[in-house]
Amino acid sequence: MTFKEELAKRSEEVQAVVYAYLPAEEGFQKTLLEAMNYSMTAGGKRLRPLLMQETYRLFGGNGKVVEPFMAAIEMIHTHSLVHDDLPAMDNDEYRRGKKTTHVVYGEAMAILAGDGLLNYAYETACRAFALEPGNPHIGEAMTVLTTKTGVYGMLGGQAVDVQSVGGTLSREKLDFIYRLKTSALIECSMMTGAILAGASEEEIRTIGQVASDVGLAFQIQDDILDVTSTSQELGKPTGSDERNHKTTYVTVEGLDKAKADVAAVSERAVCTLARLPQKNEFLKELIGALVTRRN
Repeated sequence: MTFKEELAKRSEEVQAVVYAYLPAEEGFQKTLLEAMNYSMTAGGKRLRPLLMQETYRLFGGNGKVVEPFMAAIEMIHTHSLVHDDLPAMDNDEYRRGKKTTHVVYGEAMAILAGDGLLNYAYETACRAFALEPGNPHIGEAMTVLTTKTGVYGMLGGQAVDVQSVGGTLSREKLDFIYRLKTSALIECSMMTGAILAGASEEEIRTIGQVASDVGLAFQIQDDILDVTSTSQELGKPTGSDERNHKTTYVTVEGLDKAKADVAAVSERAVCTLARLPQKNEFLKELIGALVTRRN
């Protein structure tokens, strides 16, 4: 089986796990639940739960305790996209080739759907306690999940990003935004997988370094694609960064330097991963594939 075929197979398996944890669309709040599920089923690479699962496997994990966390991280990621697309933020009408949540359900319901996904993510992750009551690592995994996605992680990075629109960004502040807004979720994914599998503190630190570089490479590539890709390839409008007067890695460093740096950062992640005695060839190839992706 080729890497592309294996990726499709594993992504499908991950998606099935995520879908299994979606809420039933019933009750007086049915519209809210429909909006949440609409956002979750709009497609996507399922990269973060996939990275979590593969890191869990890297350190010998073979149970189901990781599955609620896989669903939770995708809910948190999707929550951020729903809010990113709002008129007050990026004001995008398409995401993954489909109408965005606020276009379909209205702005107020989209705000609530994003809030609902964020809160339901933590409810979902807590279901891990019932799956493995004796697992001593679940509490630590919950701490990482909540910290990396909150005001000292993704939300904090998003806040600085919003405040910086239209202004001149220093490289230091841009790095801060990328580290929190994008890298923090990927760090959360990979570190949580390692923790749940019982990895040592040193191994968790190492995988955190890998994830930080993966996140940076992913975001730089995202900036590149906003300039070089097509709307059909991305499934959303291109040129939104320029339209919203956002400073990006490309505007600061230029396109050629951005392309060189995304390759170098990705290679650094792979080299750090190789220092671990545990091996997962698929995970290594997955990190490399992020550099050449077109969407």
